[in-house]
Amino acid sequence: MTTNTMRAGDRVRATYAFAPVDHLVRAEFYIWDEALARWKTEGLPDDWQETNLFNYDPNGQFNTGVNLGWCEPAFLPYFEYKVLETHGDYEIVQDGAGRTIQIFKGRTHGFMPIYLKHAVTDMADWERVAQRLDPANPVRWEGLEDTVRRNKAAADAVGGILVQNMVGGYMYLRALMGPEDLMYIMYDAPAVLHAAMQGWLALADAALRRVQAVTPIDEIFLGEDICYNHGLLISPDSVREFLLPYYGQLLANARGRQTAPISFYIDTDGDCRPAIPLYAELGLTRMSPFEVASGCDVVEIARQYPHLVMSGGIDKRILAAGKDAIDAHLNHIMPFMCDRGGYYPTCDHGVPDDVSYENYLYYRQRVCEMDH
Repeated sequence: MTTNTMRAGDRVRATYAFAPVDHLVRAEFYIWDEALARWKTEGLPDDWQETNLFNYDPNGQFNTGVNLGWCEPAFLPYFEYKVLETHGDYEIVQDGAGRTIQIFKGRTHGFMPIYLKHAVTDMADWERVAQRLDPANPVRWEGLEDTVRRNKAAADAVGGILVQNMVGGYMYLRALMGPEDLMYIMYDAPAVLHAAMQGWLALADAALRRVQAVTPIDEIFLGEDICYNHGLLISPDSVREFLLPYYGQLLANARGRQTAPISFYIDTDGDCRPAIPLYAELGLTRMSPFEVASGCDVVEIARQYPHLVMSGGIDKRILAAGKDAIDAHLNHIMPFMCDRGGYYPTCDHGVPDDVSYENYLYYRQRVCEMDH
């Protein structure tokens, strides 16, 4: 493993510029709590974070701290979370996005909830829900300047970048209406979708205007999840009709408020390959996490898009398969991506609990041996 010769933020900025780095950014997508619980039974020390056992870099990118949602809309207030019914191992609950869902009791990973009802089915529903996204609500902006200044100072201390995370348009619409009903509404009542996206844009733009009055930002990062294992969940024409105009306006407004450039980052699970050229129409900078099970090969995609900053692409399933499989997989990815640059080697989604502590530790050691 190499000694760090760059500040974390400088390494991030160099990665975005495809400039030389002391080593690739050392990070992870995330680790399931269930995996950590397993690893503790297999010898993971309690102080693994304090000792930086897995050799992650310090943070080089910082969120503004302004909540614009991620997997769900940034409601204010959120719907009350409450258990509606209990049936054996299952509960039916109302969640913070106003959805009625069936879940396993006490479990947070490893399954998809059954979605029984969503908050928006028509324009009347949207008009009621829109009140929870009203940018004129002063409570939403309480403490904003102090929060943004604090996070900007933390970024500056390591030369890092300041990022505004937000729920992407597809994820937002899906959370409001559900993936199936969204498809029907798209054809039967497109005005509802446009009204909802106008609400998305109004809130996001109001937030960015307030943030940028305090400091320039470096990146807009959308949690999108618009793909599944065979490509896009909606058609390219639908992306262009219902999403890209609002993204384009948001980016144009934000870029018009400052002279420093703003990167555009999309996160989507599944086979993202059909999505890349669509977002490239707006100047896509970075994408993640390139799920291997959905056909994504970061080496192949990197050859096709040599200027795209990429995160992920390491098959989480391989980590459960043993050291030889890990070595073969990393030997395919790491030499090429190190030479190319613009790459964060992370798993292609959360590390699950079928990965042993021994295998994950080995993987981290091998990545850090190969990342420079």
